This record gives sequence, C-alpha cells and structure tokens, in this order.
Amino acid sequence: MIISNKLTAILILFIFTLFINMPFGYARSKSRKYSFRWFLYIHIPIPLIFMIRILSHIDYIYIPLFILAALSGQIIGGKFNIT
Repeated sequence: MIISNKLTAILILFIFTLFINMPFGYARSKSRKYSFRWFLYIHIPIPLIFMIRILSHIDYIYIPLFILAALSGQIIGGKFNIT
C-alpha cells in the first residue's frame, strides 16, 4: 500500500513536471537564444517542482526522472512553435 502511494505521487509529479514545462518551452522557443528571458523560461518552473517534491516527501533519488520530464516538456512545448 505504501509503495503504491509513493509510486502514485512520483507519477503525478512526473506528469505535472512535464505539463508545467510545456508552456515555458513554447515561450522559450519564441525568445532569443541565451537571452535573459530564454534563461528564465527554463528555470522558472524549478522552484515549484522542488517545493512539491519536498512537500510530497519524494526522495532525491528521483530527481533525474523529474529532470527528464522537465526536458521533455520543454522540447514538446518548443515543438508547438510552428512559425
């Protein structure tokens, strides 16, 4: 039961991380590369994801999984820019 709840929390945070990064990836793709805005669009979601991870008591060993979700969300969001 405890493993199931932990796995559910990890999955929910993974999906949240993926989806929260998609609009930032879209905005990032419209800004000039390596500009201040470009930097902000990459880093703004990180404190929110960090706080949720801490409040959910998810161990730090799952951080690479959330980095993968964040990168995927940024890439997917950037692909929506078709101009």
